[in-house]
Amino acid sequence: MSFTKTTEQASKYNHLEKMSVSDILININKEDTTVPQAIEKAIPQIEVLVTKIVEKLKNGGRLFYMGAGTSGRLGIVDASECPPTFGVSHDLVIGLIAGGDAAIRKAVEFAEDSTEQGWKDLRSYHISEKDVVIGIAASGTTPYVIAALKKCNESNIITGCITCNEGSPLAITAQYPVVVIVGPEFVTGSSRMKAGTAQKLVLNMISTSVMIQLGRIKGNKMVDMQLSNNKLVDRGTRMIMEELNIERTLAAELLDKHGSVRNAIDNYGA
Repeated sequence: MSFTKTTEQASKYNHLEKMSVSDILININKEDTTVPQAIEKAIPQIEVLVTKIVEKLKNGGRLFYMGAGTSGRLGIVDASECPPTFGVSHDLVIGLIAGGDAAIRKAVEFAEDSTEQGWKDLRSYHISEKDVVIGIAASGTTPYVIAALKKCNESNIITGCITCNEGSPLAITAQYPVVVIVGPEFVTGSSRMKAGTAQKLVLNMISTSVMIQLGRIKGNKMVDMQLSNNKLVDRGTRMIMEELNIERTLAAELLDKHGSVRNAIDNYGA
């Protein structure tokens, strides 16, 4: 099957090495401003995928992200931020990267070319019909991701994807594809730039909207966040002060007693 990889097409800019620092920065920024506009067009696709994820997670399922290189790292970042931000368990949203954890810091040669390892990685988590798997690949051609999603489809596991090439093998394989067409990169083929930014923004949208739908936000506050440093303890104290209209000393005492903003608010006066 042939399709046009817009992420690999030549940059609209040339002779980058002759540009001033100012021109480089201005032109990169000019390209970056097009990313949210591209994502806006994909919101209906994101909505359908989020709805399916919420349905599965409410019934005991998990959300898996899987990718290679930059895409894999972005999935791991989003997954790793869910527990501290929303107070969920570490096994609710799971990020997988081709080449394993070593690939988070350093590229693992040819790891993304395996058509077997992705499914093996998922099976190590006892993947089931309760779960949802989202493949992330700017190119839409990563064998590690595509092969795993095919096995998921065969096993009646819901699949989605985030890619930046329309008509790609990944977009065709995923049951609920999210395709964000960002076009050529400032540096030709460097999909860590606009494509990576698009993937990060879509991941933010997916995880945040899912967690709101699961009741992990109250008003607009992260009432279930983990109090893992002084900054967050201070933020939690201020949340309680504002919500209950009480003094800082009492708010701090309640937070220390109940261990979370939600519990402090819910049990106030009980």
